[in-house]
Amino acid sequence: RANVEPNLQAEIDGILDGLFILPSEVPALCSASYQTDQYQCCTAVAVTVSITVNKNSRYFPQDRSHFQQMEVPPAPVAATQTTRCLKFSTFPWLPLTTTDRHVLSSNESSLRSSNHTLIWNTCELLKDVIMQDFPAEIFLQRPKIVQSLFSLLKLAFGGEGTPRLALQSVSCLQQLCMCLRHRLHFYRDPGFFSSKQDTVSQNSSLSYCYEVRVTHHSQNPSPGSSSPRPSVVGRTGQRPRGDGQDWDAVSSSGSSSHALVNSRISVPSPLDVAHIDLPELESEDTLQLQFQQLSLPQFCVCLLESTVPLLRTGNRQMIIRVLELLAEDLILIGEAISVDIWDDSSLFAIDMKEKLLAVLGSLGETMCYHQSSIGVEHTEAVRRLHRMAFVSISLFAARLLQMLLPVEKASHFLPESMSAALFLVSLDMPISLEYPNIHEAAVAYLEQLNSENYSIYKRAAEAVYSIECTCNFLSDVGKEGEKNLLELVEMADHALHSFSYHYHLPLIEEIINLCSKIWKSAQASPLLQGESQKVFLRMLSHPLLQVKVETYHCCLEIVKQCLGVHNVTKPVSSLCSGIHFLLHPKVLYEISAFGIQDPKNEVNAAAKAILLYLLQGQLMMTALTWNRFIESLCPVIPVLQGYADPEDPLGNCILLLSKASSEGGEGVLPCTTRLKSILRLLLVKKPSVRSLALKLLVCHLTREEGTERKRPAMDARVLARATNLFIVKKPIELKLDDRKELIIKLETVEKVYEIFISDDIDLVLRKSAAEQLAVIMQDIKMHAVVKKLCLIDKIIEYLNECVGEDGQLIECLIQPSLTLLRKVLCADPGARVSLAQQASLLTLLFRVSLIFHEDCTVVTEVGALFCLLLFDEVSRMDMCPAPACQPASPSVFSLPVSIFRRYHLPVHVLGHHAVSPYSIVLPLSADCLALKPVSDMLRIAWNLSWYHGTENLLKQMNSETKIQEFLDTLKLSSEDTLTLKVTHTASGLQDCLHAVVQAAAHREVRAAVTSMSFYFLNDRLSFKGGASPCGAALKFLAWHTALNRFLQVLPACIEDEKLLIDIIHFLNKLLKEQRKNSSVELLNWLLELLLRPSPNPLLDLLVLTESQAREETDDFRTAVRQQLQKELMALYNTLLLSFGAITNRKCLELFYVFQTQLALKLLQCLRVTDAPHFYGLPSLERTLRGMAHLTALPGWSSHSPLAKPLEICGKYLAGLLEVITSFYVERGGNAMSFMGKGVTKSTILCLLHLSHEMMAEAQSSEWMPLWFLPLGGHGEEHTPMQQGLAWLIPLWVDRDPEVRFTSLGLGSALTTLETGCVALADSCQNISGGLWGTVVNILLDQSECSMVRREAAFILQNLLVIPMPSVIVKDYTWQGPCVHDEDSGLSLVGKPALQALLYHCHFYEHLHQMVKHCYLGLYTFDLSCSAPNGTSESSDLNGLDDSLKFWRAPSRMSHQDRDPSSLSTSETMVLPKNSSHMGSINMCLNAEPRAPSYRVASVGQSSQPETVSPRLPHDSTLSALLPRPCILVTPPLLSAICSLSDSLLVIAPQDTASAFRQARLIELLCGIADATLIETCVQELKAPLPSSPPVEHTQAQVSFLLEYLASLSRLLQSCLLVDPDLVIQDELLKPLITNIIRVLTICTKDLFDAELALAFHQTWTHLFNLLATLLRKAGTASLPPITTGVAKHWAAVVDMFCKCVGLSTTSPSLCTASLQFLSILLTEEAKRRLRDKDKTDSCPSSTVASLLDKTQENQKSLERLTEAIIQCYEGKPSKDVLKRVAANVLLSLLAVSRRAQKLALKADLIDNCIEQMKHISAQLSLDSLRPGKAALRKKEDGFVKELSTAMQLLRNCLYRNEEGKEAALEAHLVPVLHSLWPWLLMDDSLMQIALQLLCVYTANFPNGCSSLCWPSSGQYPVLAGYRGAPGNSL
Repeated sequence: RANVEPNLQAEIDGILDGLFILPSEVPALCSASYQTDQYQCCTAVAVTVSITVNKNSRYFPQDRSHFQQMEVPPAPVAATQTTRCLKFSTFPWLPLTTTDRHVLSSNESSLRSSNHTLIWNTCELLKDVIMQDFPAEIFLQRPKIVQSLFSLLKLAFGGEGTPRLALQSVSCLQQLCMCLRHRLHFYRDPGFFSSKQDTVSQNSSLSYCYEVRVTHHSQNPSPGSSSPRPSVVGRTGQRPRGDGQDWDAVSSSGSSSHALVNSRISVPSPLDVAHIDLPELESEDTLQLQFQQLSLPQFCVCLLESTVPLLRTGNRQMIIRVLELLAEDLILIGEAISVDIWDDSSLFAIDMKEKLLAVLGSLGETMCYHQSSIGVEHTEAVRRLHRMAFVSISLFAARLLQMLLPVEKASHFLPESMSAALFLVSLDMPISLEYPNIHEAAVAYLEQLNSENYSIYKRAAEAVYSIECTCNFLSDVGKEGEKNLLELVEMADHALHSFSYHYHLPLIEEIINLCSKIWKSAQASPLLQGESQKVFLRMLSHPLLQVKVETYHCCLEIVKQCLGVHNVTKPVSSLCSGIHFLLHPKVLYEISAFGIQDPKNEVNAAAKAILLYLLQGQLMMTALTWNRFIESLCPVIPVLQGYADPEDPLGNCILLLSKASSEGGEGVLPCTTRLKSILRLLLVKKPSVRSLALKLLVCHLTREEGTERKRPAMDARVLARATNLFIVKKPIELKLDDRKELIIKLETVEKVYEIFISDDIDLVLRKSAAEQLAVIMQDIKMHAVVKKLCLIDKIIEYLNECVGEDGQLIECLIQPSLTLLRKVLCADPGARVSLAQQASLLTLLFRVSLIFHEDCTVVTEVGALFCLLLFDEVSRMDMCPAPACQPASPSVFSLPVSIFRRYHLPVHVLGHHAVSPYSIVLPLSADCLALKPVSDMLRIAWNLSWYHGTENLLKQMNSETKIQEFLDTLKLSSEDTLTLKVTHTASGLQDCLHAVVQAAAHREVRAAVTSMSFYFLNDRLSFKGGASPCGAALKFLAWHTALNRFLQVLPACIEDEKLLIDIIHFLNKLLKEQRKNSSVELLNWLLELLLRPSPNPLLDLLVLTESQAREETDDFRTAVRQQLQKELMALYNTLLLSFGAITNRKCLELFYVFQTQLALKLLQCLRVTDAPHFYGLPSLERTLRGMAHLTALPGWSSHSPLAKPLEICGKYLAGLLEVITSFYVERGGNAMSFMGKGVTKSTILCLLHLSHEMMAEAQSSEWMPLWFLPLGGHGEEHTPMQQGLAWLIPLWVDRDPEVRFTSLGLGSALTTLETGCVALADSCQNISGGLWGTVVNILLDQSECSMVRREAAFILQNLLVIPMPSVIVKDYTWQGPCVHDEDSGLSLVGKPALQALLYHCHFYEHLHQMVKHCYLGLYTFDLSCSAPNGTSESSDLNGLDDSLKFWRAPSRMSHQDRDPSSLSTSETMVLPKNSSHMGSINMCLNAEPRAPSYRVASVGQSSQPETVSPRLPHDSTLSALLPRPCILVTPPLLSAICSLSDSLLVIAPQDTASAFRQARLIELLCGIADATLIETCVQELKAPLPSSPPVEHTQAQVSFLLEYLASLSRLLQSCLLVDPDLVIQDELLKPLITNIIRVLTICTKDLFDAELALAFHQTWTHLFNLLATLLRKAGTASLPPITTGVAKHWAAVVDMFCKCVGLSTTSPSLCTASLQFLSILLTEEAKRRLRDKDKTDSCPSSTVASLLDKTQENQKSLERLTEAIIQCYEGKPSKDVLKRVAANVLLSLLAVSRRAQKLALKADLIDNCIEQMKHISAQLSLDSLRPGKAALRKKEDGFVKELSTAMQLLRNCLYRNEEGKEAALEAHLVPVLHSLWPWLLMDDSLMQIALQLLCVYTANFPNGCSSLCWPSSGQYPVLAGYRGAPGNSL
């Protein structure tokens, strides 16, 4: 430890610590199932790097050289036990050659230079060349370049031009992130999964002889060069940088012709890799390097650490570029780091967490900094930048949190600065509107982080909602027409909560008018009235004084309007209904209890005035309204009487209520109510009122019945005592107990009660019993007993006795009786209600109090009873809405506080309603409102709601007329305006565009264009999916008007060029943004620009003129120009990818012309790469990538007016072949070096595309020799040159599987022609095994990836297409394979040789293995799931236990912008650095023999990885299921295997069938055909879930599965023809047919992808053909399962047939196949029915025929089907194949279905057939009259077939069909037949059909029989001319 550097000591300590921690369980690394000499790879605990371990030689091998030779690349590491925080750790290790290492170290040292220009150029080289050549993981495995780039980022804050170096570094890192993403996709693509060792691509059949080599066919080699790649004369040595521009360059031009063709020195063949390349790989210490590598998570986090501080620069360009880089990093983080990191306690995880938290803290601070800078006094441009930065960083931060940190863990980890930033985002109104999902995420995290801030947000959000309701209410209430009143009331209710903010008082008047309107109507629903009343009550009790004052004021105004004296002349009824909303007990209670008592004078004065108007308004009201008022008033009178006062107008009115009318009538109030009110007045505080009450009471008592017999007599002495009678000194406590259990037995209570009521017992005892009862009644539980015994009635009886003349006798019982009554009433609201209505009881109690006026106890008891009875109603008033104030127990009697205030009560009771029960709590306090973010949020919310949305608000802000309808405090500040405009995408983009139009200088335009990039980025970060606002806004902006002027002229200076770079970069982003939904206008404009006559800057700038080339001595100008060319090429690539879904004809025509123009321009670019710099690698790589994009589009060469397509293709071919030979073949195969790999890949891909284009454009195969290059041998300078395709072979064994795949794809394309097969075979003569052996070897190589093997299968299939002899035939061009046995000297050619070859290499056993290990998953390992528990993982691809350890259900990818491909070379072009998506190119090939069809190889989806073997449980090892090395076979490879097997079956039917049977191949292949997976994928495409993988991946997965089914169908058909027994097996047939029918009935209605629809149609066609063949060849076995399957899915099957018939124009083959199948099915069924007719024991099963005629549901489906078939039959011309097929189906259908006959009759089929026969008859007659035309010509004219079909249809229509026969009779069938008789006599088959028809017609049909006997003339005059003919014939 002491000997190492200090920075390593800490890591060593960490490792040692880890060694002392015992694992919780034994890891599975100990399993002894590894192969010998295989190595496993553990992940170190502390630094998470892969250590390669030799199982047999301890940890550190002694023989280092052997160790490196045997190095095995590790698998992509997912999560291990020690680091479960990771989803993906390190990539497989890639060893490098000496040259490659030198290139990397040279570039790394250049990055550390102090020379700014050198650093700049090195970064450019990295982007343009090195990162195109080297796999991206190399830069993590050897991280010095990445570390140098990180250190360059620190220059962002420096001066003197250093920030531009930081920008270069950002650009490099962004490209690296994209490349890493592509590599991840590559490694998870099942098609490219390979267990092949990366160090050497060895192939036993490819031991190439030294003599066989390929020479360069360029005309200008460099003389004197001994290097495999010629150098410039005078310079030798190694190339230090790899850019092709210094010490090592080569020409690709064909311009010079001075040197000899074969002057170069031969080099060993690239196929001898074992001898050449291995030494280069042996000289580095791999183990040490692996310790130093960066894992993907480490890289991602380091990138975050290094770049987040750069977001605080004030540089617009820097911020946007860093954010774009972080957006790329975000995707990688999602793939690499798991959310489990927060629970992981490993040292590595702790380190990662610390770094991540530091990053999050820094992000939070940055967000707060930008937000606080918006309000500072900066220029508008600076403030605008701060706002843009704040929005974009907020989106990024939210996404980062969502990806890494579960919400529930936020409070444990997130730093304070992030919490503060999230609070700002939560309160940001524009962000919440534009990016709602991001806003929701911020709020969710805030809730966990800071409860106080979250509470503020919640209350602010409530206020915002209230503001919205306010503005919506004001808007809606003023609209004309019908309104939803309930909705309005609801909005009004919510609106009350925000008054504290906006104080918009007009709202109050509107709400009250609405309430008045609702209560006016007699038809209003009780619900609506109730809801509106709640709102009104809340306004009356609103906590804000201004609101309350305004409410009362508005109510008073309405009352005055309705009841004012000025209305005396108007009809009463029309007015007074306006006050109905006030006439309700709750409203009157609110006004009486709280309004009158309000401390604020404006409120209480208005409340009193309202009541006064109402009380005095009887004359202004209708009787109905007045009665309603009095009814509502009664419950409230107790409260109102508290204000009774003879000196006050209102008080006096209240007193008048208690007086009887002067006429002696009832008075205002009912009698009992009035008595209660008088008694109540005895309790008020004013003595004068009490005196008045006494007088009123005496009046009442004197009128009482029997008053003369009652005590006491009413005299002045008695009355004098009564004024203050109930003003007691010791009020009673109205409190009872509610014990849990009974103390006294119920029997005891009953006995005491018996004593109390017994007349026989002494009064003293009875009094004692009463007193005991009073004590017992203190417990509420005892009340039930005495109530049952009628205690109350007994007490009232005693009271009546007491006031009687002899009442003194029982006076002793009165006091306890009253106590008893009080206690019972106190707990019994029901009894209180009934007794309060008994006026006699009330007067009785008053008399008792007068009798006992001296007994304070009795008086108090009576007073208490009065309280209970007189205030009972008001005690219950409005108790429900205020549960908080509700008494705890129902037995507790309580009164409103206002009663206490106004009365002297003789009791102590609980009080309620100290404040109004309708008073609301306002969401925001003054402190909250004072917070700037809150006030900003509410102000913006008010304006947005007032103007109904951002668009309207912005229009208003921009308009001249400013109408202010609210308070100035609500006006938007300039900061608010800026925030809104910048955040709203549409207006932000519009402003930027406007700035471009108005700009006066380059800087302004560039700033505006850069600003627009923020919106594209925000769209991407917010993952909106679907129609994003940015996309919608882009469609409607006039780009061409703003940008035209910059794109129509050539740039005049460097500033012009820099501006043009920015504009083209922007256009590229714009096209990408719209790629899925391209704007035709935008594309048209761009294409018109690109096709305008010279000058055409956009195309002209691709190729430098001579003057521009001379200017290139200026490094800066050169750099700018190169950047411009780079951006132009990127734009063209994107433009080429944008035309996938375009259907506009004009646009497509322009595009076709543009393709060829661009092709010619790119050809120029390719040729310009000679002097002065020879190959400029950056421009060459760029040009080739552009060519790859272009040539992928079919027909790219065919739209030039000047050159023929083949001429253009020929020029392309010459240039590309020169490049491939210079960069690959001449360098000894270059199989191990990565240098130039980018050029190789692009070139071979272009060549592949070119081969298809030439095949499509050429009429013959004359173009094939153009592909040949000269061959020569060692030292054979003077031998004649041989031409061939040998240059292609080395590419087949390249290190890179993509190169192998594409080059084999080129081989399979060229071998579709016989000349290609012959040339390729000739070129392989010197290889052991030749072409056949080579290709078979590749196909059967289990370690090779599926895509490569698939292409080998296609080549083999193409070779089999050409007929081959069985013996040696001289001068025969194609002998097929040749096999020579050295021992016996025996030679075989052709078919015998093929059989020998297949036998020798165990071909069918290999196929058996391949099929057994089919993998149907979407991805090979799951980036989106962490590892299952209990498993550990190594990085050895060949180690079986590890290689598939984590193959679980393929991931449901969480990001929508995942790459749709894995860089599979045949479909994806190498895109430029700034392309974030790889475009997939689909080749449409119809060439026969089979040319491969290329699709994206990395895609597909299954709900489970399905194999032929059972599905794997998570805890199983795969050793039982898969052999070593790990085999992974994908459906596309199996499709190729099926096609190949089909070809073999054709060549050697019996041998192949026998081999199939022995290998059980057919059973295995059929076992893979499973409809469930396709159904799942289709369902996912129709309704994608958030977790679903990208649509493109799923579509391609479905395409692959369908392609497999189609290939399998073709193979099975061949098997049925050769040997039906291969297929006819019950265990095979039944599941196969079930799956086929399920696939046929998949509903594809909502699938909008045209290519996928086509794939379905093609597969369905093959499946129908297979079913038809099964029925033909094996009807007995296949009919039952087919019938069962069809019956099970009958409705879907009929739909399917209707759909197929409907596709007769677009997909005739599908229509034909489906109808043929239906016809055969019905026919086979009918045959079986006839066979089984005699069998008595045959059990009836459901048949299609029975289904047709079965139920009513089936009738509709049959109608549709029959109608479709008849339309198909009648709508096609006579010679159309479909007409014949439709006729066959109709014949079958009519033969088996009665319903079909009826439907045919309904569709006029009988009439139409007879009409057709008439037409044929007329035509034949006409032909017979023409001279020289023989009558027998009829057969040639096709009339026989037509006539035959028509008669057969008629026959089947009429069979046992009475109605049909009637129709035929009416249509004159017999006369028509008679007219045809002469021709029927000439053709026996026709005559037979005619006689059959007549037999059917006349059977059981007398009318038909009689019609045959018609007289010889008169009925059908036309026939007179034919009369002699029959006689003559006879």
